[in-house]
Amino acid sequence: MLGEQNHATVLLNEAVEALAVIENGCYVDGTFGRGGHSREILKRLNSQGCLLGIDKDPQAVEVAKELEQQDKRFQVFHGSFMQLQQAVTGIDRPLNGLLLDLGVSSPQLDDASRGFSFSSDGPLDMRMDTSRGITAAQWLAQADEGEIVSVLKDYGEEKFARRIARAVVERRMTAPVQTTAELARLVSDAMPRHDKHKHPATRSFQAIRIRINEELIDLEKCLQAAIEILARGGRLVVISFHSLEDRIVKRFFRKLAEGDRLPKGVPVQHEQTNAKVKLIGKAVFPSEQEIAQNPRARSAVMRVAEVL
Repeated sequence: MLGEQNHATVLLNEAVEALAVIENGCYVDGTFGRGGHSREILKRLNSQGCLLGIDKDPQAVEVAKELEQQDKRFQVFHGSFMQLQQAVTGIDRPLNGLLLDLGVSSPQLDDASRGFSFSSDGPLDMRMDTSRGITAAQWLAQADEGEIVSVLKDYGEEKFARRIARAVVERRMTAPVQTTAELARLVSDAMPRHDKHKHPATRSFQAIRIRINEELIDLEKCLQAAIEILARGGRLVVISFHSLEDRIVKRFFRKLAEGDRLPKGVPVQHEQTNAKVKLIGKAVFPSEQEIAQNPRARSAVMRVAEVL
C-alpha cells in the first residue's frame, strides 16, 4: 500500500490525537517517513482540510508523491523540516499543527545499502537525503581527530570517544573505513570494555548519523520556525527517540511556556509574562503493548505544546 513497507508508526494514535485535528484545518507532517501519521491525519480532515508532508529521504518522498497523486488535500516537500518556512510558502492559510517524528525510520535502518545500522554490512553512507551532502565514510576520511572526538562525545555521549577517534585516524593512514561492518569492528576493538546489553558501536553510529544529517541543528531551527508560523491554538507535537533530542524539545517548550523571567513577587497575571506556548499534558510514552509489538518504540517520548 503506497510503499509503506514494514514500518510501524510509533505513537500513531496518540500523536494525531495530540494534534487536536480540526476538520478543515491545515497541518504539516515534518517527517513523512512512510506516511503513517499523515494518513491518520487525512482521515480526520474534511475536503477543505490540507496537509503538507516534508521529508529529506528521496525514498520517502517517492511514497509521498504517490499519496499526493491520490489525495488532492496532500502535498509533499523534499527537504528538511528546518526549511519549514520555505516549505509552507505556497500555503495561504493558517497552520493548525506540526508533527515531528524524529530520528531514523525502520525502512532506513533495515536497508543495508543506507549504512545506518551495524546489524548488516553495507556502504557507510548514513545520509537521510542521498541526493546531497557527504557520506559518513567521506566525513571519517577527512575529519580531524578532535572533531571526531567532539562528535562522539556530544552526539553519542561515548566515554571512549578519544580511543575510537584515534583508531579511525590510524586506520585511514592505510585504508579508509568504508563499510558499516568495518566501522563497527573498529569501534568495538578500540573500546577497553563493552556494555553487557548494548552493541559497542551503538553510540558511535548514533553520533555520526546525527552529525552527517545535522539532526539537532535542524531540530532547533524547526522548533523556532514552528512557533512563528503556527496559528494561535496550533499544536506542536514532537516524538523523540534519544535524550539529546528530548532535552532540546523539553527545554524549548519550557522556556516558551514560562515567558519573561520576572523578579519573585511581581504581581502579574500569567498572560502578562509573554509566554508563547502552553504545555499540553505530560510526556507520553508508548504502551507496553506497543513496545512488545515494536521494540524500536521503547525509547520514544512525545511532548506537546500549544501556541498562545
